[in-house]
Amino acid sequence: MDTISILNKMVLPQHLDDMLKKSGADIIIPQSKSELFELALGGSENNTWDVDYEVNGKTIREAYVIRCKNGIVVNYDDISMRRRDPNSMVIADDLPTDKPTYLSRFGTSFDETRTETLDWLKKQDKLVVLPFWSGNHDMNLGYPSIAIVPANAAFFAAALADLQGFIPANKVPNFFKPRAVIFVAPPFRHTHFEGKQVVVHKRGYDMHEVFSYNLYPGPSAKKGVYSILLDIGEQEKWVTLHASTVRIVTPYELTLTIMHEGASGGGKSEMTEQFHRQEDGRLLLGTNIITGEQTLVNITDTSELHPVTDDMALAHPTLQNDSKKLVVADAEDGWFLRVDNITQYGTDPEIEKSCTQPKEPLVFLNMDAVPDSTCLIWEHIEDAPGKLCPNPRLIMPRKLKNNIIEGSVEVDVRSFGVRTPPTTKENPSYGIIGMFHILPPALAWLWRLVAPRGFANPSIIDNTSGMKSEGVGSYWPFATGKKVDQANLLLSQILDTLSTRYILIPNQYIGAYKVGFSGQWATREYLSRRGGAKFRQEVLEPSRCPILGYALKSIKIDGNVVPKGLLQVNLQPEVGNEGYDVGSKILTDFFKSQLEQFNTKELLPLGKQIIEACLNDASVEEYYKLIPKL
Repeated sequence: MDTISILNKMVLPQHLDDMLKKSGADIIIPQSKSELFELALGGSENNTWDVDYEVNGKTIREAYVIRCKNGIVVNYDDISMRRRDPNSMVIADDLPTDKPTYLSRFGTSFDETRTETLDWLKKQDKLVVLPFWSGNHDMNLGYPSIAIVPANAAFFAAALADLQGFIPANKVPNFFKPRAVIFVAPPFRHTHFEGKQVVVHKRGYDMHEVFSYNLYPGPSAKKGVYSILLDIGEQEKWVTLHASTVRIVTPYELTLTIMHEGASGGGKSEMTEQFHRQEDGRLLLGTNIITGEQTLVNITDTSELHPVTDDMALAHPTLQNDSKKLVVADAEDGWFLRVDNITQYGTDPEIEKSCTQPKEPLVFLNMDAVPDSTCLIWEHIEDAPGKLCPNPRLIMPRKLKNNIIEGSVEVDVRSFGVRTPPTTKENPSYGIIGMFHILPPALAWLWRLVAPRGFANPSIIDNTSGMKSEGVGSYWPFATGKKVDQANLLLSQILDTLSTRYILIPNQYIGAYKVGFSGQWATREYLSRRGGAKFRQEVLEPSRCPILGYALKSIKIDGNVVPKGLLQVNLQPEVGNEGYDVGSKILTDFFKSQLEQFNTKELLPLGKQIIEACLNDASVEEYYKLIPKL
């Protein structure tokens, strides 16, 4: 079928119709993934490809692509393009928003730049037009979308195709009416935005336009689609949660489904990974940074992991049932995996095998590779001599994952992950969270409103120090509307799903112990073996810091007793009550400073009560009484 015939099957607004049917550009609607990969390399005869543009009389290389035996590797000369800038989003419409607008940031209307962008695209020799679904089309929760990409940057389209699942040219349905469009125009970051990552959102009730002015897929092909889904959900009163989800089957044939939420770097991808064993097979739970003492546990039989979502979990109303548990499905067709923790062969054999010998070629980013070699995911590109890029990535189509679950699942436990710093008496900080805590629903809601970004985040550019917030649900960086609207949606969701339990899990440090993600893995194994997070009151103890909910008095994992200091950090002699209380004040003051902004007339009355409780230093029991669990 010729291109015009395919375009005629689409219901396009006038400006898109003119661009795709009447401009001089050669329009390419790809038929296969292999075609996209060849386009990404500028043709089948090339093993490398430079993505460059003329800018003010100079040629600037934005990226370069390398053909490897197991896929294509994309790298960026500009180090700032190797991970997402949290300030990249601006809004260019008149709909309600709490985000920076184009007018407020740049002092002018977006109209002129938008026209220039569309004109620039019309003048390209070739454009890749990629039809795809935002969301989950298999469950009738996909929204028709297209991306328009200059052909010399076809790797971007290939990345998007793996992330969301593209529609081959001969499968484009009749009356395909895009609900969203992504326009890609890389040189504008130099001519209009001082070299910064900028992604402009122009929302409408019929179409959401995303203008990507850089080629790192994080803020546009990945989170831009997330923004589209959040915008649609805000209009229709539902949420796409920032979460990984996994069903765990224990050696004793118990099953448990955990959904793990949190800011970038909060351990979402790690929740779906097998834990990393030591050479003797044990799990290194933590290493004391002062004494060097190691705490190891012997988990002989590993549970089976059946992943459901990696980062974006649709919680659409049509999925919910009478169980009073949250029900979710995956919003993605491929997962944007960060592999900074894989630094040598043998760290994670399953993912290493699936990347070294994939069933189909993959897209890798920020990896050190040469043409015709096998890209090895533990060889990361350097940002500077001796300094590895902290954000090596690959896109893993979910169909290539082992034991993947299709469809929707009921969530037994919602966990929330936080990156925490080392904490001692001498250097107190907010790393006072024990291996895991039980949260009453009201506190679980507050944690999602604040969503601390936490310590040493590898996923984003952040040149500031101290604790930062990613806000409502931890997905606020990608939302385009108003915080209070999302806060109300999350609270209503919690009230509708009171059979789902809530826990809090730190990673990186527990007090004076360096733990990485081991505490998270141990918690997963423990809860699945005991059948969930429903505890008798007598085994719980209100945390010394009330916003941490309840701590466990003691636990055993496969007969291994976990030291109490890893459950209640003030019991560590290196921290004590003195260091703990300083950290408690840091955490509590941060919560109070972040929650004031939600205390508006638009907030649900119960939400006001919960926030007032925090501002008045409520006890754990008082939070529990505000929303008792079923």
